[in-house]
Amino acid sequence: MTAKIKTSDKPVKEWFKAGKVEDFVSDGGMAVQYGNSQIAVFYFSATNKWYATQNLCPHRLEMALARGIIGSECEEPKVACPFHKKTFSLETGACLSGDDYSIETYPVKVENNHVLIGITDLIVNV
Repeated sequence: MTAKIKTSDKPVKEWFKAGKVEDFVSDGGMAVQYGNSQIAVFYFSATNKWYATQNLCPHRLEMALARGIIGSECEEPKVACPFHKKTFSLETGACLSGDDYSIETYPVKVENNHVLIGITDLIVNV
């Protein structure tokens, strides 16, 4: 498997306002719409960290990752697809289940009680 460049390390073209902090669930995910695309936003309350990925499952090609189970593997935050339980790093997007799938990740920041997602030149369209 080739090393994946974190999308979140790529230059941000714009910051998209996904919603207010209180709009999102703790320790789970929620999908937000950006143009014709869906982005899954996750909040880990124990570490107070936010993550954003494509919502499209690369295996089944369905919008499902926001409904996945989040956790960690060797201190790596991850999401498990609700369909096939393949896990993906929320930091790099790499598949942690040993398969050759990967997902796009996006930087997230919180300003003035709003969750902002950094849009790079890579966005997974539906």
